[in-house]
Amino acid sequence: MSEAIRQSEKTERGTFSGVFRPALIKDAKDIQALVKVYADQGLMLPRSLNELYETIREYTVYEEDGKIRGACALHVAWEDLAEIMGLAIDPEYSGRGMGARLVSIALKEAVRLGIPKVFTLTYVPDFFKKSGFAEVDKSEFPHKIWSSCIRCPKFPDCDETGMIIHLDI
Repeated sequence: MSEAIRQSEKTERGTFSGVFRPALIKDAKDIQALVKVYADQGLMLPRSLNELYETIREYTVYEEDGKIRGACALHVAWEDLAEIMGLAIDPEYSGRGMGARLVSIALKEAVRLGIPKVFTLTYVPDFFKKSGFAEVDKSEFPHKIWSSCIRCPKFPDCDETGMIIHLDI
């Protein structure tokens, strides 16, 4: 197992009575609602249902009591680079290690796909540092990744922190 993934798994805290699973098309509206909680605070970009339907295969969700309580996507950006995006946790479930588990699942998927680097843009760099990510200058990312940023009201003055992790594959 990759050292980066082991580091990520160290941040997982509790046990979960629900299930982590690949997202289904029926989950799109619930994922959108989770993302909206953070988008309304300016902490994430909103996601349209159309965008979620098109990218549903990229998402892993946590379901408990028939409700989606967390979601995270791994988006392939290039042959050697993927992005963790759309990480959203039901605020009532925050602080229980669910986000760390979702990130760990995404990193394992990157390894399975043969992608050696995973990045994210975030307002919570300390969370990702605990999972083994390091801060990086955003200018090091390929221009292709900025296409979704055009929708951001803060564009082009992005105030998120760029983070990257190098996986042992």
